Amino acid sequence: MECQRALEHLSEVEAAAEDVLADKQQIVDLDARRNRNREALSALRTDKVKVCFGNMFIKFSSERTKVMIQKDQEQLDREINDLRKRLKAKVNRLNDLQGKPELQGYNLSPLSNEELNAIHSILKR
Repeated sequence: MECQRALEHLSEVEAAAEDVLADKQQIVDLDARRNRNREALSALRTDKVKVCFGNMFIKFSSERTKVMIQKDQEQLDREINDLRKRLKAKVNRLNDLQGKPELQGYNLSPLSNEELNAIHSILKR
């Protein structure tokens, strides 16, 4: 009975660890895609460009292409931020299953632009 419980616990820890690793890999993949988009935005200098959709190339203006890539960037940013938020909870669960203490300072989040501007305005006085 004790051996069965230990095996179940190890399986649960392994599944939680695989979940954490899968999310981390997805963040890396999305970040690589976001970097390719940045490269594409900086490379857009001509009036007309050909954009690949699946296995077709379609001619678009560079401005329209920039708008499409920027929308994709915004979507990627949202997905990455959502994954990072979920990852924190998953790492805490994994640590709990392994009997480790919760990470300190891991739930911190950066200041928003509004908060940063408010701090700058206070410091300038």
